[in-house]
Amino acid sequence: MGKTRVTVREIARLAGVSTATVSRVSNGTGQVSEEMRRRVLEAIEEHGYRPDHLGRALAARRHGALGLVFPGLAGPYFSELIQGFESEAVAARASVHILCTHLREDSDTEVLEMARRVDGLAVMGGTISDTTLLRLAELAPVVVLAGRGPGTVPSVSVDNAAATTRLTRHLLIDHGLRDLAFAGTPEGSPDVSDRWAGFLAAHRELGLVPPTDPVRVAMQQPDGVLAADRLLDGAAAPDAIVCANDEIALGALVGAFRRDLRVPRDLVVTGFDDAPMAALVSPPLTTVRQPVRDLAAEAARMILRAVEAPDAPAPDSVVLPTEFVVRRSCGCPADTTTGGTDA
Repeated sequence: MGKTRVTVREIARLAGVSTATVSRVSNGTGQVSEEMRRRVLEAIEEHGYRPDHLGRALAARRHGALGLVFPGLAGPYFSELIQGFESEAVAARASVHILCTHLREDSDTEVLEMARRVDGLAVMGGTISDTTLLRLAELAPVVVLAGRGPGTVPSVSVDNAAATTRLTRHLLIDHGLRDLAFAGTPEGSPDVSDRWAGFLAAHRELGLVPPTDPVRVAMQQPDGVLAADRLLDGAAAPDAIVCANDEIALGALVGAFRRDLRVPRDLVVTGFDDAPMAALVSPPLTTVRQPVRDLAAEAARMILRAVEAPDAPAPDSVVLPTEFVVRRSCGCPADTTTGGTDA
């Protein structure tokens, strides 16, 4: 037989204090005299008492957990998101439950079920329907990450359109390029949709006719190779490929090298995110740096504040700044980082 679990009442009896005093000492909250604290800690140490976290959570209607919902775990972008979100959760002594919606036909149902097991959720933009987001907001605090929330559901994002407009104008104006292609799928991703819109806006601002369609590919390196195959095997290859993220751009570099094309002399390639590999490849990748960890950390902080003040008004959405990072893949001779985009 295992050892019987020591209860809070037994510790209170042994220390000669109330159960409330034991709870305050074990939780590190409230005012307790040093003498009482000493007696409680000695009883806890001697008898191996551990607080019943589940019981406390039920009593306070808290779970001590936050939810994080996004399509999948592949690539450095999602790794950065998890680290940023978890850093704030750990500081608040909360665990993180992760739900990946990729290839799940019942993702909306699964997210609603998760909401009953966590204190609040951050949901990646485009992963579930607006209808489900509004239902989630009735169950727990919800923040949309890298997207826009319906109604009063707050979000944390960057101004993808403005950042991509700035990058595209750099290619059109500073380098005099005219035949640009965009690689990425706007449908289903608020980030990519806004980047495509920014790409189009730069052309229209200069009175230029943009491409009618992007090259629709997914967001991983092999998809960048596929984009290069589609664009470079045709009769008229573009002057530049503006990629929806760095992973597509890294794949496009591989596709160019396979054809003995030299970047940037024969083809310009740009990305978005400023993933660690962007500065390490040859040539280094011109891109837009977004604060991925900060996005997730801010989402976690917003949720935690809402959990602590459930009757407070919904927080305002937050837009974090980006930086335009100029490296040699666009044809510039030196690597520089410009100031943030307007956000």
